[in-house]
Amino acid sequence: MRRRNAERGEGNLGCILWAIVLGLAILVAWKVIPVKIASAQLYDFMKEQAKFANNEAPDQIANKILWRAQELRLPLDKEHISVKRIGDSIKMEAVYTVPIDFPGKTYEMHFDHQVDLPIYVF
Repeated sequence: MRRRNAERGEGNLGCILWAIVLGLAILVAWKVIPVKIASAQLYDFMKEQAKFANNEAPDQIANKILWRAQELRLPLDKEHISVKRIGDSIKMEAVYTVPIDFPGKTYEMHFDHQVDLPIYVF
């Protein structure tokens, strides 16, 4: 029986391509996951503030949200935070964009957190 040298399975190109794809996936995860986690923490903080907003003015709540965003290193400024008390509910909105630098390109992730909850009275 004759051996076929072309079918020996020694192709290194596939391995190199998969290593590049894996490296790119790790780079994207390294850059994006911390931003997503910080954004989720800010949203959770906003919901927590909305639940217990019965004793605070909207400006105080907005300052707390701004402080928490700075603590999480998110680029949120006072002009992009909206806190309104309407009857027995509170509406909050925080809009910001986080630039993520990749080699050769800067990607911008846009976030628009909106919270509309009733105020719990104790």
